[in-house]
Amino acid sequence: MPYTNLLYHLDFATKERVPYLKPDHLARVSPYIGGIVREVGGQMLAADGAADHLHIALQGTPTLAVADLVRVIKANSSKWIHETFPALAPFAWQEGYAAFSVSASVMPRVLDYIRGQEEHHRRADFKQEFIALLNKHGIPYDERFVWG
Repeated sequence: MPYTNLLYHLDFATKERVPYLKPDHLARVSPYIGGIVREVGGQMLAADGAADHLHIALQGTPTLAVADLVRVIKANSSKWIHETFPALAPFAWQEGYAAFSVSASVMPRVLDYIRGQEEHHRRADFKQEFIALLNKHGIPYDERFVWG
């Protein structure tokens, strides 16, 4: 039996960053995603975002690669959003995502950050936030492809 503590902070946007997700959508999408994560053997710790993106903190499973986990979350939540909110028929998640590994000692701050998205976005938009996260984690990027 493997002994793991695979903690991740995931961040992904709606396609073309269209602001589809109103607060009442987010309030329902987050628990649904928690169910998806449980179904694959993980545990969602927090989820919140803004109209154009979502942050998720979770404990992953050693049997599923992060890319596969994100694919399952996005595919299943997108299908559920279309079925639950017919007015969001054009909704889609963006192709890419960001995944940050998080140490157990830092996770409480990540959880506070995710749970404070409404307040955070009064000061910074998604582009500023995303670039800051990439820089903080030392992830190289080309802005032409991040926002192109």
